[in-house]
Amino acid sequence: MSDALSTRIHFSDEQAMLLDSAATFCRERSPSASVRRLLATDTGFDPAVWQAMADLGWLGIAVPEHFGGSGLSAGHLAVIAEPLGRHLLATPFASTQLFIQGLLAGGNEVLQADWLPRICQGTVGSVALFEDDGDWDLSHLQARAHVSGATATLQGHKTLVADAAVAGALLVSVQLDGEPALALLPTAGLPAQALVRETVVDETRRSYRLQLDGLQVPAATLITGIAALAALQAMRNTALLLASAEAAGGIAGVLDVVVDYLNTRSAFGRKIGSYQGLKHPAADMLVGLERARSHLHHAATLLADGDDAEIALRMAKVEAGDSFVFAGDRAVQFHGGFGFTWDCDAQLYLRRALWLQPWFGDAAHHRRRLADRLWPLAA
Repeated sequence: MSDALSTRIHFSDEQAMLLDSAATFCRERSPSASVRRLLATDTGFDPAVWQAMADLGWLGIAVPEHFGGSGLSAGHLAVIAEPLGRHLLATPFASTQLFIQGLLAGGNEVLQADWLPRICQGTVGSVALFEDDGDWDLSHLQARAHVSGATATLQGHKTLVADAAVAGALLVSVQLDGEPALALLPTAGLPAQALVRETVVDETRRSYRLQLDGLQVPAATLITGIAALAALQAMRNTALLLASAEAAGGIAGVLDVVVDYLNTRSAFGRKIGSYQGLKHPAADMLVGLERARSHLHHAATLLADGDDAEIALRMAKVEAGDSFVFAGDRAVQFHGGFGFTWDCDAQLYLRRALWLQPWFGDAAHHRRRLADRLWPLAA
């Protein structure tokens, strides 16, 4: 069997301890009442919890030690993201990790030394990569940059920019002389009209439309050429890993809600969990969780080993995304009429699943890309 299709999973004692620590932290800091309280806040997260994560070293887990991080691989991020998804802990973790990986893959030493230590200490970073056409090929861009002297002027707009209002800086993808580039855009001093809050299905998220017209950055901070392509690939891979990890954790969270309800609610003199019509879909959720975790940790292993992880990451995204949507949908149905109300936690998980499934490409998109990669291997 080709190495690209073989299964390899490593899970060290260090990762196990990190997972236990993250699971305990998320369980204690993100009960259902806290999740719901944060829905009504402007930022959508608790700054004290975010700073606690920074103090634990989680923000810099994949940052080299000389920049203040732990020097671990991007694959280790899955160990943190999975319990975040299980307990719906709302933080800018995913946005910040995409910023970090983009800067590590494409940024020069000056940019890295300027921003990575700040990120490790708690500054939020984010990325602006999506546009209105919904094209998940990150190199297809309408936003532009024009360089004149030492200044680059940006034009166009971005959508679905997560956590932009609390970020210290954004990595913004633009077209420069017909080629993809990235502009590092500090948010301090942005005009008020530059960011407009968007309404999205998962209200634990904060998403913004970014208006670029007239914004200027030093031309020296642009990431161009091969470095820009490497940064886009790194951010995509990190996004697929984190989405898969959050989805796997989300399935586990859904199962917690479902099993508790099936063992509590009675109908016709029996606990409803005793009916086959509910037991079988619950078993399917568990099978989906195990499949999602297997794909996730295989992809994380390849990233940690420095191997080509594209196939594994796309497979993980498809499996975890579809399984999470199925689990969330069944959970709402199991709760009957109550499941469709605001008070039922099942709908919080379904909303998260519906956000994650198309994020950086839905299942159909990734299956098409997998067909392109796997066909030569099969032949």
